[in-house]
Amino acid sequence: MASNPAPRWQRLEHDERRRQILVVARRLFSERSYAAVSTSDIAREAGVARGLLHHYFGTKRELYLEVVRALVLMPSNPVPLQSGVGGLEVVISESVDRWLEMLGRNRGTWLAAVGAQGLGRDVEIEAILDDAREQAVNRLIAAVEPYGAAGASDELRAVVRAYSGLAEAASLEWLHRDRLTRGQVHTLLVKSFLNLIRDVLPAVEGVDARSARTRTA
Repeated sequence: MASNPAPRWQRLEHDERRRQILVVARRLFSERSYAAVSTSDIAREAGVARGLLHHYFGTKRELYLEVVRALVLMPSNPVPLQSGVGGLEVVISESVDRWLEMLGRNRGTWLAAVGAQGLGRDVEIEAILDDAREQAVNRLIAAVEPYGAAGASDELRAVVRAYSGLAEAASLEWLHRDRLTRGQVHTLLVKSFLNLIRDVLPAVEGVDARSARTRTA
């Protein structure tokens, strides 16, 4: 006789425990260095057995990679999910604010992930970050391109990808080097994006067109 399916509450409990472990791990990795956080610390703070932590995530390294992946793939990146109401400037302003709020809460983890704490380059972390950057670029393109990422020109994609680099660099000036305040970074990123889309992008797209006319003249 076929066994009865597992009750739904077991699946919900699994998801909730996994989420709880991730939340605790993200906080601890943000407060301390990677080496200073043990799986025992995480399990104790999360209120679970260490064996359960390993069951869900494997090693500490695998858990750390999942923490970084969950962090940088949050819809808090400096890109909007939709154009919203109030025009592009309002959308970008709110999106940048979400980005900075996320960084402020997870300062240590993000700085370590981008290599700002002297830990060197990490191939797996870099792959996670690059995937997150591409997803962020696609969402940002959707805010300015009616046909979304599929309809974006090479120039638009390149300009938006360059902007994502600016967002990271400006955030480091705030969180790591203390040369800018949060408010200054917010203004820098909002104004820079608007200038890039309204002034710089048309100029960049016009360069090849002018070059082509010169060659055929």
